[in-house]
Amino acid sequence: MKHNILLTGGAGFIGRWVAKRLLEEGHSVWLLDDLSNGRVSNIVEFDKHPNLKGFIEGTIMDEALLEKLFMNHKFSICYHLGASINVQDSIDDPRTTFNNDTIGTFNILEQCRAHNTKVVFMSTCMVYDRCADEKGIDELHPTKPASPYAGAKISAENMVLSYYYAYGLPTVVIRPFNTYGPFQKTGGEGGVVAIFIKNEIDGKILNIYGSGIQTRDLLYVEDCARFVVSAGFSDAVNGEVVNAGLGKDISVNDLANLIVKDPARIKHVEHIHPQSEIEKLLCNSSKAKQLLNWEPEVTLEEGISRTREWITQGGLQ
Repeated sequence: MKHNILLTGGAGFIGRWVAKRLLEEGHSVWLLDDLSNGRVSNIVEFDKHPNLKGFIEGTIMDEALLEKLFMNHKFSICYHLGASINVQDSIDDPRTTFNNDTIGTFNILEQCRAHNTKVVFMSTCMVYDRCADEKGIDELHPTKPASPYAGAKISAENMVLSYYYAYGLPTVVIRPFNTYGPFQKTGGEGGVVAIFIKNEIDGKILNIYGSGIQTRDLLYVEDCARFVVSAGFSDAVNGEVVNAGLGKDISVNDLANLIVKDPARIKHVEHIHPQSEIEKLLCNSSKAKQLLNWEPEVTLEEGISRTREWITQGGLQ
């Protein structure tokens, strides 16, 4: 069965891959993005795709725009990926992050409630406290909003779940871990893998914030997109919180050595936001396996290779 689908944040890094998968599956897709983080260049290859019904440059804070979109197109699923995602920005300017990530999500929920549209809400592993053991972080693990970004996401998560319990609206909260791959930005807070690879290719130093012993669970973006899309078509996850990750963590030090293979090109610098650092991130995805039959397919080494190839071939900076 083919669906009318709204994808917010559709011109973003993960949104772009979710859009690709939905279009290839034959659904009619509308993309909404304010381009504060996303880029038109991410989705230019879909311009002529017969299933891309529209790209709207607009914000989830525009309730009149949302009302018009939902009224006109009768979406059966809304993948809500649009958000302010920069941790340091949220520390410097918490109001913008709160407005976009919490109030913006409320605006989406109200339209979905009015039109009985399923909500797949993209949250983040940044809501969790550090991992305590090698079993990994499951969905019952304690949360710790160590940045306004994480706090805004937890607030939005609770609203999303409340619409399931209060109104019977099909909703799901998904928490992918550290996603990386082609089309991720290679500067600023683009992503540690992309930044490291770009600097390695350019012959630059790889800067590590803090000690570098902090670990990350790195999920390849096409595995992530497969997870995101599957959550929209499964009733089993309605009312649930579901993680996705590789299930293996690596220290930032080891990641840098894996990419550059030259310790002389690695430098430790002062952490820009140590208060929001999570020392150990290791995902337990057993719930995604159980409810969605989802497992990651791309190893870290293969994912790094694919990302390096994309950047080498002139991937967008």
